[in-house]
Amino acid sequence: MDASLHEVCAELEETLNHGAVADWSNALNGLQVENRGRITRIGAAVDACEATLRMAAERGVDFLLVHHGLFWSGLQPVRGAAYRKLRIALEADLAVFSSHLPLDIHPEFGNNARLAAALGWSGCEPFFSEKGSFIGLKTRLAVDREALLARLETAVAGPVKLIPGGARETRVIGLVTGGAGGDLFKAAAEGVDTFITGEGPHWTYTAAEELGLNLFYAGHYATETFGVKALAAHLSARYGLPWEFLDHPTGL
Repeated sequence: MDASLHEVCAELEETLNHGAVADWSNALNGLQVENRGRITRIGAAVDACEATLRMAAERGVDFLLVHHGLFWSGLQPVRGAAYRKLRIALEADLAVFSSHLPLDIHPEFGNNARLAAALGWSGCEPFFSEKGSFIGLKTRLAVDREALLARLETAVAGPVKLIPGGARETRVIGLVTGGAGGDLFKAAAEGVDTFITGEGPHWTYTAAEELGLNLFYAGHYATETFGVKALAAHLSARYGLPWEFLDHPTGL
């Protein structure tokens, strides 16, 4: 079986509401590289890097769905790694579709929604305004922070760093997948006593202590595998196409 590249991309644009969600300019949400127009196998990856593009080409993937696209570094000459990545995609007839903040915030397929579901949360509220949208979720939940740590490590299938700056039992937990640790003060100002994100800078350890905030770093990569997997599975069911996750963990 196969599907039309144009049809799939149009559905994704509508589903993810790309036209209405503001993002960083280098995200370039949408179809970044086209192919000859047909899709037979879907790949999902966090990053459109040389390693995942090569994996996709080797495995016969002709539609790669990613969270971080090809152009995060901005305008640059087509040489070195930039040349190699484009060459891989073009020679393999591999289309690349990227969705950053629109995928983070989607209520069904989003990174935040899927991680919150994996943690067993319900009744979540919007949280953490950025570029005109709430890009995170928060929940009112009383749980021992060590129990939350164990649950989070199970959800992301890996180690999680806990900075125990707040009370042992949580009351309001905020979640923003990816790299929101540098906005710790902003998260605290929105009324949470516990903040879960992917990564952050060194100074946030003492800042969390001084704010009285429990801070969990669950990995930028690990917290952003959820959305592309969910979206690829949806497309697979919708169009009857096989899909696979192309795992290239950074450990960050």
